[in-house]
Amino acid sequence: MDWDKLRIFHAVAEQGSITHAGETLHLSQSAVSRQIHALERTMGVALFHRHPRGLLLTSEGEILFETTGEIVNRLNVATGEIRGVKEGVYGGLRITMTMDFGLLWLIPRLPRLLALHPGLTLDLAMTEAVLDLPMRAADVAIRQRVPRQADVIAKPLWESRIGLYASAAYLERAGVPESRADLAQHVLIRYTPQAPQPVEDLDWLFVERSGETPLRARIAVNSQMAIVEAVRADVGIGILPAYLAGSDALVRVLPEMDGPVLPLQFVYAAEMRHSKRVGVLRTFLESELAK
Repeated sequence: MDWDKLRIFHAVAEQGSITHAGETLHLSQSAVSRQIHALERTMGVALFHRHPRGLLLTSEGEILFETTGEIVNRLNVATGEIRGVKEGVYGGLRITMTMDFGLLWLIPRLPRLLALHPGLTLDLAMTEAVLDLPMRAADVAIRQRVPRQADVIAKPLWESRIGLYASAAYLERAGVPESRADLAQHVLIRYTPQAPQPVEDLDWLFVERSGETPLRARIAVNSQMAIVEAVRADVGIGILPAYLAGSDALVRVLPEMDGPVLPLQFVYAAEMRHSKRVGVLRTFLESELAK
């Protein structure tokens, strides 16, 4: 099938307008219309519903648009790799991570990454949601749990122990707990149980076991970043991974009470396994985490 017609179809479907697609492709409106009509004749179906406010895809058009989208994504990856071979690392990389990792750990280190690779551009998606890498919602994910998605490759980057942390000012005001039972007298801050958990067993402290003092949190929030901010503000004792607490020199409380280990994972779609941009990002992260 003629790729020019498919390329024009994809642009029209994205823009919802023949006029806007023509402007993007530097083609006249009549040239775009002729190509769309020719493609519809070839396929024997209508690809668009036409109405005064623009164009809407038919069910057949939606199927074709999904396919052309995959082709465009693969061509973009290939183009970036070809340029990378010729010119060094070049092009964009979409990275998803949790807000706390992005703001507190990654962004302060970006100047070094950008200086190492002047041709690299980054699109950072900071969210607790698990984006669909095989569907190219992002190129790379830095995740705090082993992924369950199919068609992805996960490489362990680093491990960080989860524990209890407070500010020096809070401990001076409320006292330093010396046992699990003492925690019942303190303001405890946890991750909201109903929210998607970025880390396995993050709220291990509140699992009730026979013979142990039951604990309750007075504050629950739906992001680790918010826990960091609450602990910084002297609100109480929070559950945090060591790498986040260390960035603010917070005080470890009851160090003998170890929480689970956070397995920081570098994850990417299988089709990106040969990407030079993915490779240099992984190398950079490993180097920074080893410091």
